[in-house]
Amino acid sequence: MTQNSGTTENHGSPSDNGAATGAAAGSAAAGSAGGTGSLSTAELAQQAADFLLTGAGIPKIDIALTLGSGWGKAAEQLGEVIASFAGDTVPGFYSAGIIGHSGKLTLLRLPDERIVLVIGARTHLYEGHGVDAVAHGVRTAAAAGAKTLILTNGSGGINEQYQVGEAVLISDHINLTATSPLKGAEFVDMTDLYSSSLRDYVRTVEPGIKEGVYVQLPGPHFETPAEIRFLRTIGGDAVGMSTALEAIAARAAGMRILGFTLVTNPAAGITDEPLDHHEVIAQGKAAEPRLADLLTRVVHGLPAA
Repeated sequence: MTQNSGTTENHGSPSDNGAATGAAAGSAAAGSAGGTGSLSTAELAQQAADFLLTGAGIPKIDIALTLGSGWGKAAEQLGEVIASFAGDTVPGFYSAGIIGHSGKLTLLRLPDERIVLVIGARTHLYEGHGVDAVAHGVRTAAAAGAKTLILTNGSGGINEQYQVGEAVLISDHINLTATSPLKGAEFVDMTDLYSSSLRDYVRTVEPGIKEGVYVQLPGPHFETPAEIRFLRTIGGDAVGMSTALEAIAARAAGMRILGFTLVTNPAAGITDEPLDHHEVIAQGKAAEPRLADLLTRVVHGLPAA
């Protein structure tokens, strides 16, 4: 498979010179996800949202941005840092468990005064904390007022037209994790999950950008060549270990969703080269300046929700 699983999710390391740090912003008691007690997922998300808003001294956020492998540099140039919190000081979040992830939550002010929450404390399903921990960042952003979610990741390219280092719009996904962040009779429509209007907007910013179907597998192992052949047969263009579950939670929360994947390597069996997580990280680092430029242009002109 190729994802950059661990890496994909947030190598972004948001700037840490904010006005507040997690420890200074309130009760660390509810900080780590391990101490959530009997709170519901909604209650825990609201607690985390209140923690962030109070610590940053702002009434709400407008846009949430989850930075995966190769996308981290964008946080340095999107806008003014208002506050930055270590993930394990914020209710329901964990410290970074993967090389290349910042483990922080950073609040930025864009030139047009909109507020962006950059989620660098991203939890992957394979870390073993459960699906609610995976969706917690998205639910926190929604509880804090965000109407738009931008998801980014690193992936293995199944579509042989994709080049390593290329950013691709996610047009749809296939969730092969065998789980969902939703529970009970919550029959949420997944049509146009990755907003077609936002994808049309991106094409005005970056004409010629490709798009495709992203497949999420649980990981943490990479895929076999046989699995990649299967994924191609069912319509997959890129594969990784994040994003789909977060997108489902975001749709349930009523958010608009825009997704990008960075092709960090050809998927298993496309070439004779073995898959290596360190190579995934290296490819992400090499692509960072271009991805930061793209994401900055997209976010700065993003149509209001």
